[in-house]
Amino acid sequence: MSGRLTTHVLDLVQGIPASGVFLQLRRLENGESLLLREAVTNADGRLDAPLLEDAEMKPGEYELLFHAGDYFRKKDQGASSFLDLIPIRFHIGGEGGHYHVPLLLAPGGYSTYRGS
Repeated sequence: MSGRLTTHVLDLVQGIPASGVFLQLRRLENGESLLLREAVTNADGRLDAPLLEDAEMKPGEYELLFHAGDYFRKKDQGASSFLDLIPIRFHIGGEGGHYHVPLLLAPGGYSTYRGS
């Protein structure tokens, strides 16, 4: 299966890419959660390389776990941040292609979608 999985994070409070957000990618299988990758967003709020690519792209259930509370505490925006860990669970099908899972982030809420 060819394709790739990417993400990026935008800080909606400041209106800029969210650099320094720690995240984890897990594969969910048979009731277990297998850690595949850990990464930190760069100055553009993106990762320097895809989370998964080509042969690593296997159909199944996945979870991206964003450490939003740590990000807001570092930015001094989160002394009373409502959010700490943000899990986004999604399915990768067998058709390949580009899966892009962005996170639009604020201390009191977030949004995501399947991007391009």
